Amino acid sequence: MIKVFGHKAPDTDSTGSAIIWAWYLNEIKGQAAQAVLLGSPNTEAAFVTQRWGFAAPEIIADVQSNAPVVIVDTNNPAELPSNINQADILAIIDHHKLVGGLETQGPISITIRPLACTATIMHDLMGDDAAQMPKPIKGVMLSCILSDTLAFRSPTTTAQDEALAESLAADLDLSLADYAADMFAAKSDVSAFSDAELLRLDSKEYTVSGTKFRVSVLETTSPTTVLDRKASLMEAMPSVAQEDEVDHVLLFVVDILNEEATMLIPNATAQTLAEKSFGATVTGDSVVLPGIMSRKKQIIPNLKL
Repeated sequence: MIKVFGHKAPDTDSTGSAIIWAWYLNEIKGQAAQAVLLGSPNTEAAFVTQRWGFAAPEIIADVQSNAPVVIVDTNNPAELPSNINQADILAIIDHHKLVGGLETQGPISITIRPLACTATIMHDLMGDDAAQMPKPIKGVMLSCILSDTLAFRSPTTTAQDEALAESLAADLDLSLADYAADMFAAKSDVSAFSDAELLRLDSKEYTVSGTKFRVSVLETTSPTTVLDRKASLMEAMPSVAQEDEVDHVLLFVVDILNEEATMLIPNATAQTLAEKSFGATVTGDSVVLPGIMSRKKQIIPNLKL
């Protein structure tokens, strides 16, 4: 059985792309496959799976040596199971920069394209077989695109992502604006999460000048819901950093509707990073960064100390 999975702290694209590709392998290629997750999905991803009638994929902690796997929505070993280089990696489908560090047992298929969404790449790879997608798979694919493009607000959005989303919405007889609003409302409901869980909910590890960061992003239509917890979130950052074996935690609260991010400034390192990376003037424990929407395109590439 081929296990298909994305990165740790699974979001909608990571969760949905695993479901889509497992369907493709099972139903089109005749290869037994199972979508699995490397952690609990965020609230939006959980909403999407339920909305389109899928059971939540099994959560796994690691993979066995020589187990066949397909990796989606990442190629970063830090975001994958610790035993990943002993697994039999069959393919990688991704839209992030190439990090390096993965080792395979033989030549494999690797597709990394500069599109906003892994699911858009999958539609391309399916070719004519994409016409066989049932409505639930189309719904998940649409959800992935709307999530990763923030309903076309993100600078990562391409014409190809947008055109595919519009086509899928037409097939499903859905209003893009209404459905995106439902998704973002689900994403914005973080009341059930502890501060530590929020800091890990949508995060990636990244090293800047030898300093290891957990770069956390919370995309929401209700930023005050998160920012009202600013003090306790900053108080939780040192213990999360220690437990996760990084030097610092960064948190960017992305306001989807106003198209800006608020970065928390708990210490001098975060202040220096904000000023050098974004040209910001920091006078308190947070700073607003107009136009900053994308970790992949605007935050990670610009981080400097």
